Amino acid sequence: MAASAKIIDLRKLLAERFPHPAVTTATHLFTDLPLLDQPTGGGFPRGGITELISPRTSAGSASLIHAFIRGAYRDNYFVALIDGHDSFDPCGFDNVLLQHLFWIRCSKASEAIKAADLLLRDGNFPLVIVDLVLNAPEQLRKIPQTTWYRLQRLVELIPAACLVLTRYKMVGSAQLKLVLENSWNLETLEKQHAISQLRIVVKRSHVQPEAGSQRSEVG
Repeated sequence: MAASAKIIDLRKLLAERFPHPAVTTATHLFTDLPLLDQPTGGGFPRGGITELISPRTSAGSASLIHAFIRGAYRDNYFVALIDGHDSFDPCGFDNVLLQHLFWIRCSKASEAIKAADLLLRDGNFPLVIVDLVLNAPEQLRKIPQTTWYRLQRLVELIPAACLVLTRYKMVGSAQLKLVLENSWNLETLEKQHAISQLRIVVKRSHVQPEAGSQRSEVG
C-alpha cells in the first residue's frame, strides 16, 4: 500500500476512534499539577507549543507523562504520546486509564516529527506529547528550525496543546519554555508524592495567563 493511502486510512481510524474534542474558549490546558499550573499561569497554552527541557535523564519527565495520562482520564479527554525512543513504560496503569492514551512508538526522532505533523493536522487530541528526551543528540540536530515553525502553525489552528520534551533547548517556535531543574535518586522515587518534589522554572513565555492565575516559580 502506498504511503499516502496508509495516511488516509490512519486519519479515518483516528476520526472514528478519537472524536474531535468539544470546542473550548479556554486559552490553557489545565493539568491540576501545581508545579506546572502555577508557574505557567494556568497550564499548557492551547494553540501553541510548550518545550519542557529535562537536562538530566533522571529529572522526572517520565513521571510527568504518567501524571498527564492520569489527568486525561480524570478530565475525560484523549492524550497522544509520541514516544521518540520507544521508552514509555505502561506498567502501573490499568486498562481504563490506557483507554485515554494513543501511544505511537518510534525509534528515531524523524519518525516522531512525522507523527506529530500527522496528529496536529488531524486535530483530535487536546494534548499531543512528543517525547525526545532519550533520542541521540545527532538525531535531534538534524531537525531544522523550519520544522518546529511548521508544527507551530499547525497547532495554532486547533484548540490543542503540544508538549515537546527535550534534553536541551531546541524548539525555536515554542511559546512557552520550561526547565525541569532537579535530579531524582532512589530515595526520592520511594516517596509517596515524589512528583511534588519536581521544580519547574519558566524560561520564556509568550502567552497570557488565565484570568485569576499568577505566574511564579515553584520550588
